[in-house]
Amino acid sequence: MSRRKTERLLNLVVCLLATRRFLTAEQVRRAVPGYPDSDEAFKRMFERDKEELRELGVPLEVGSDQQGGGGEEIGYRIPPQAYELPDIHLTPDEAAVLGLAARVWQRASMADAASGALLKLRAAGVETDGSTGLGIEPRVDTGDPAFPALWEAVRDGRPVAFDYQGIGRTSVARRHLEPWGVVSRRGRWYVVGHDRDREETRVFRLSRITGEVAADGPAGSVTVPPGVDVRSIAFTWGDPVTEPRPATVRLRTGAAQGPRQWAKDVHPVADGWDEAVLTFRDVDRFAPYLARFADDVLVVDPPDLREAVIQQLKAVLAGSDQ
Repeated sequence: MSRRKTERLLNLVVCLLATRRFLTAEQVRRAVPGYPDSDEAFKRMFERDKEELRELGVPLEVGSDQQGGGGEEIGYRIPPQAYELPDIHLTPDEAAVLGLAARVWQRASMADAASGALLKLRAAGVETDGSTGLGIEPRVDTGDPAFPALWEAVRDGRPVAFDYQGIGRTSVARRHLEPWGVVSRRGRWYVVGHDRDREETRVFRLSRITGEVAADGPAGSVTVPPGVDVRSIAFTWGDPVTEPRPATVRLRTGAAQGPRQWAKDVHPVADGWDEAVLTFRDVDRFAPYLARFADDVLVVDPPDLREAVIQQLKAVLAGSDQ
């Protein structure tokens, strides 16, 4: 199922579940994004969507309202009591897994469209249940921009291409991957798959992917080999152990007390600035730490650490503008 169709069906469910009365086809057409302008095309698509919801087990109810403006015209709704799940009893282990999943799924692009559909219904004078949408809105938040595209590629069985910056490298390399799965390990996200460039199984950390992840082949062309345990591969692969590296930084005089506590060779170099040497292993962990001090810390060297700190600060600035 395409992403566009998935979003349209989700929005349709939100509308029909939130309304307290039957919605006519025209009301659905105005409220749900994704339907065509042509009357005939809308009718065909709406019929297919209704049939698909029924096949998915969604209790779509057909009827009419004598009151509320519907008259005798046929309308549609989803009774909340028929849609809700029965009481679920979980074992402690099952509850723990569910809690972990709830922490992962926090944001999705579908949410905005669904909210917009509800606003359209309210603007049209249709009463909606404001609490209904809370239980069906999927959310995803990983902090890695590459996650959505890779997750969809795994779901669709589609090969991908992306630019990747390896540990200790100042430049990126184009990589071509048949993705098998996306796994979280020790707070970081990894994609596991077959590396077409090296003709072997590889694991890539999502935070080291730069730019956009592009499709590199048709959907359905990637198949996970039998017996492959993606999670086991990610957990046993690990990041290569790197030697400590020196970083030359400038610290504003009288500020950045955290880095100063373990800095070496601290000496004044300019009015209001001291220069120091800090030791680190992992750019991805060290850059966010330095970025917390904003303009009280300037990275002079190495270039990959300097660029990582700049990107961290740009991300914070972009977030504050939204």
